[in-house]
Amino acid sequence: MILIVHLTPKASANKIDGWAVDVDGKKVLRVRVTAVPENGKANEGLIKLLSKTFHLSKSKIVLIRGEASRIKHFKIEEDPSIVEKIIESFIKKNCLSLK
Repeated sequence: MILIVHLTPKASANKIDGWAVDVDGKKVLRVRVTAVPENGKANEGLIKLLSKTFHLSKSKIVLIRGEASRIKHFKIEEDPSIVEKIIESFIKKNCLSLK
C-alpha cells in the first residue's frame, strides 16, 4: 500500500490531523511533527509517529518519495486492508474531517 502524507515540520506537537485532498485531487494524510526538517530528523519523527500510532513496525514504513519535500510517499509493507482499517479507525476516533 502507498500512503501519501503532507508533513508539517517544526510543529508545536506531534499529531495526525486526518485526511485532506491535495491540489491534484489525491487523498493525503496531514501530519505534524515537532522535529526540524534537517538531516532527515522530520522524516524520522514522522515514521516514529506513524509506527506508534498505527501499531506497525518502523521497518514496515518505507519512504519511497519526497525525502526533502512536505509531500511524502510511503510504502507500507503490510496487508493494505488491515492498514486501511487501522488508519480509518484512528481517524474516526481522534481527528476532525479536513477538506
